Amino acid sequence: MEVACRIILLLLLTTSFVIAQSASREVVQELHVGVLLDLGSMVGKIARTSISMAMEDFYAVHQNYSTKIVLHIRDSMSDDVQAASEAIDLLEKYNVEAIIGPQKSSQAIFVSKIGNISHVPVISFTATDPSLSSRGLPYFVRATINDSAQVNCIASIVKTYGWREVVPIYEDTDYGRGIIPYLVDVLHEVDAQIPYRSVIPLSATSEEITLELYKLMTMQTTVFVVHMSVTLASLFFIKAKKVGMMNKGHAWIMTDGVTNLKDSLNPSVLGSLNGALGVEFYVPKSRELDDFTTRWNMRFQIENPANPPLKLSIFGLWGYDTIWTVAQAAEKVGQANNTFRKPGAKRNSTSLETLETSSNGPKLLQAILQKKFRGLSGNFDLSNRQLQISTFQIVNVVGNGWREIGLWTAQNGISRQSNKTRLATTHLGSVRDLNPVIWPGESIEVPRGFHIPVSGKKLQVGVCTSGFPEFVKVEKDHITGATKATGLSVDVFEEAVKRLPYAVPYEYVLFSTKDDGSTKDYNDFVYQVYLEIYDIVIGDITIRYNRTFYADFTLPYTESGIAMIVPVRDSRNKNTWIFLKPLAPGMWFGSVVFFIYTGVVVLILEFLGNNENVRGPIPRQLGIMIFFSIFEEKELVQRFLSRIVLIVWLVFLMVLTSSYTASLTSMLTVQQLQPTVTDVHELLKSGEYVGYHRGSYVKGLLEEIGFDRSKIKPYDSPDDFHNALSRGSNNGGIAALVHEVPYIKLFLANHCKGYTMVGPIYKAAGFGYALAKGSPLLGDISKAILNVTGGDTMIQIEKKWIGDQNNCQNLGPVSGSSRLTFANFRGLFILTGVASTSSILIALIIYFYKKKHRSKNITLDILNRPEDTGISDESSEHQEGNQGERVEENAQLAGREEDGLEEKTSELASDKK
Repeated sequence: MEVACRIILLLLLTTSFVIAQSASREVVQELHVGVLLDLGSMVGKIARTSISMAMEDFYAVHQNYSTKIVLHIRDSMSDDVQAASEAIDLLEKYNVEAIIGPQKSSQAIFVSKIGNISHVPVISFTATDPSLSSRGLPYFVRATINDSAQVNCIASIVKTYGWREVVPIYEDTDYGRGIIPYLVDVLHEVDAQIPYRSVIPLSATSEEITLELYKLMTMQTTVFVVHMSVTLASLFFIKAKKVGMMNKGHAWIMTDGVTNLKDSLNPSVLGSLNGALGVEFYVPKSRELDDFTTRWNMRFQIENPANPPLKLSIFGLWGYDTIWTVAQAAEKVGQANNTFRKPGAKRNSTSLETLETSSNGPKLLQAILQKKFRGLSGNFDLSNRQLQISTFQIVNVVGNGWREIGLWTAQNGISRQSNKTRLATTHLGSVRDLNPVIWPGESIEVPRGFHIPVSGKKLQVGVCTSGFPEFVKVEKDHITGATKATGLSVDVFEEAVKRLPYAVPYEYVLFSTKDDGSTKDYNDFVYQVYLEIYDIVIGDITIRYNRTFYADFTLPYTESGIAMIVPVRDSRNKNTWIFLKPLAPGMWFGSVVFFIYTGVVVLILEFLGNNENVRGPIPRQLGIMIFFSIFEEKELVQRFLSRIVLIVWLVFLMVLTSSYTASLTSMLTVQQLQPTVTDVHELLKSGEYVGYHRGSYVKGLLEEIGFDRSKIKPYDSPDDFHNALSRGSNNGGIAALVHEVPYIKLFLANHCKGYTMVGPIYKAAGFGYALAKGSPLLGDISKAILNVTGGDTMIQIEKKWIGDQNNCQNLGPVSGSSRLTFANFRGLFILTGVASTSSILIALIIYFYKKKHRSKNITLDILNRPEDTGISDESSEHQEGNQGERVEENAQLAGREEDGLEEKTSELASDKK
């Protein structure tokens, strides 16, 4: 019994020893990690629950890991100094190897500097300030996206809806100010201006926010980008709804700082956001995410029973994935050789100077940067020391919820589907690429982006009297003091305003000039919009390059260009030799040449045909040749080819004769007016005098062309133009007046007879209206001007102020000539030439063929004659017999030829009778 007890005791001791040895081998190493959160904030509460669940989920999956991280959570209380103090405490007490979650960007800067000293990685999944850079903070890792990543998405929205001005509203913190430089740059890329920046202090009261909102209401811009923390944004939007800025016509875009927490907002706050657009990080859907969300909601309610329920946000997912990243890096690096080295003791040293330095920190940092995996938030890659830019989602707050409007990626721009491919361009997109939006005020109409404030002043329209009152004439009512403007330019402006899709109240304001329409005065006139004295200036204002530096111009409402007014004269001199004018010299020469050529061809054809009429002395043949070219006489022309040539020639003569008659009749009866000058360089070469409207920039253009100043004369009115042109350059006047096309049309409408327009000789943009740089009215007024000038309205306005231009035949240069040229009859010349040439070629071929055939027959006759040879009598007799037969055959053939000749002779004799 005693032995059995000893054996049992020995077995128990052995088993306990083995278990102890096994336990000693499976001891888990701990790696301490600090966590800094603002536990009183919405983000802090969400992140705390996510981090706790991440620890449980990770080690439930990786139970065999030998290194386990131990979290030490601290509350920074939304204070930068408190966050830094907690970080130092964690380093001194627990020798933490990493610090997770300095929640604010300002806190992250403090803590990251401490991490640089202690060589401890600092990983934040909420600090989005672009100024946080790994260059100055090598141990800082951003497990979230940079705020500047979303500005391209915002710019794409602005461009898609065609807004020209945007007002950013941001809190006065590092987080709020950090995004502004990037936002300004991308908005400039899409031609959107920032007329004003609204800065809201973090400690702003309700009254201060209300005053700022009233200030925004007095401005024209109605598109706002809000970038602030969720606490301040909630108060701001409640006040914005109260003052009426969440009504129809306004557009609001929220950055991801607010949009990411939209599901956790109070219903009253969410209701005040109705109609706003928001930008947020896009999280792809997955079964794991759905399961985690369900578990997270239950866990949060258990841990926070007294708090209002919050919803899982992207910050919670990033916190979850960050824990998994640090835990895997800790397992890879381990704690085997980790030591903390103390710096040398110094007198009066601070806590920062006495912090220990981790030998494991650099290795842990590299392991964190190398780890890539697909987490709950999507692809989690910190290799660039911050989360890589992915896809943004654009949402529209509707009622107490929201709906997806579209997606944005750097490769595809805006689209409805994430897999939609197109040419790579950041800001590409159109309204068709987005789902319909319910805008503030439950409107489906896209806000214009600006409005004329009800409480503000009317649109100030600058006007001044032109040197040509038909364009602008301004009068002052001495009783009421109101300014009244009339003229073509005024009517076009008023018609354009009527066609705007909204009401624009305006009033005319007089700008005094020298009343000569001088360029200097008009430059000053346009400059008034740059000085913000006028909102727009109208009149006969030429769109010039130097003026575009301080003003924007609408599309032109008149014809463009600079041309000349020159006298006209009858270009025909009706003298004795006018009958030669209908045909050009080339036509006369060609007709004579073909006249002779046709006669020669007919003469040769008849000569080859053995026509007795063409034989004889040369003078007689020349007369017959000319006779052939004019008449078709059967007695003289015997060959069929000759008749073909003469028929074609007769057709040519008929067409030429009728054309000559018509042209000569026109010369004798119709007045042919032509400009005295057709090229400005002719005036320059001949040293003629030219005129211009006094004060116009045309003088400078003439000097650039090369005219001497002494040859350039200024004039003040259309009557002065008429007097100078009528006198001419040699009698103290001018040979031409150089002016802008709209003024020339006005001059010719009143002085139609005797003048015409030549040109344009110089390009110009025409007349337009000038507005301040970046004015939101520019696009709409330009479209309205196109509507006016493209219809019958513009014709009626021009008739009213310029007159019916169709009644003037000289409005525009008379060009061209009624002379008949060789080119006009090229086809007929080719036809008669081909007929004549082909006929003579055919005749020559026939002639040489017959000649060759007759020569062959003669040769055969010679060869067949009897010769004196030593042949036997019998053979001779036989040959003589054959020869006799041939002689008889030749005689018969000759008889037939004689009979035929007699028949032809008798026929010819009868014809002659």
